[in-house]
Amino acid sequence: MSSRIFSGSNHPLITYLMAGYPTLDRSLEAAEIVFKAGADAIELGVPFSDPIADGPLIQKASTVALRQNVSLRLVLDMAGRLSGSGRPIYIMSYLNPILRMGYAEFAAQASRSGVSGVIIPDLPVELAAEWVRTAWANRLDTVFLATPATSTPRLKRIAQNSTAFVYLVSVYGVTGVRDELPEYTYEFIRRAKSVVSRPLALGFGVSNPRTVSHALKAGADGVIVGSLLISKLMNQESSWVDVLANLENTVHTLKQATSTAVPTEEEK
Repeated sequence: MSSRIFSGSNHPLITYLMAGYPTLDRSLEAAEIVFKAGADAIELGVPFSDPIADGPLIQKASTVALRQNVSLRLVLDMAGRLSGSGRPIYIMSYLNPILRMGYAEFAAQASRSGVSGVIIPDLPVELAAEWVRTAWANRLDTVFLATPATSTPRLKRIAQNSTAFVYLVSVYGVTGVRDELPEYTYEFIRRAKSVVSRPLALGFGVSNPRTVSHALKAGADGVIVGSLLISKLMNQESSWVDVLANLENTVHTLKQATSTAVPTEEEK
């Protein structure tokens, strides 16, 4: 379904924004700017009180959104307001808010809102059969995460159950802005590429054009950028107009990098 963004020679830039940060209306504005700047898809983060996979930036954004009572239902409403873009919108939520709503109701509302797929970072593939069936029945893609510690047999299982792409976590640890990624990240991409036929998108720490280019050269089909964009929205020294302009420029630059391959040290 939403895997169409990986078609042909396109290497998609998938962007992450926390719904409700800095406010619900402004996060909607930011999402519209991100699409305008060339993002191929957006992940809308659902604020949660215990975001175990996220670093300080996204944790802070989540806390701010929670203080404004931004709920899963409001995030789905925001997705509906963005659905006219024609580009995929993914909901990235921890399992608890979805369970509170119920798989069936959540999937039905997400589908009605124009959501393309769902990423649940704390739902192991081994326990996800009910969710995968419910998502499929509602024409929603499911995306599972794999880390450098994921065994090859489990990586294959994750790929079999991911209906859009496999989310490759670049590092051991949480989300955050990083100048460079370790060599084991690229080894992980190459290993995944050798055993997985689904598209691969690398996230966690993808923060500059060089990292984007290296990830694609190693075999990733797309990249996911989140913490860097959240950091741009946290600039309190600039006007909101300037913040959005900076965000637009950042996304545009990263999208340009998806068509550029940087040679490895061995190839220089």
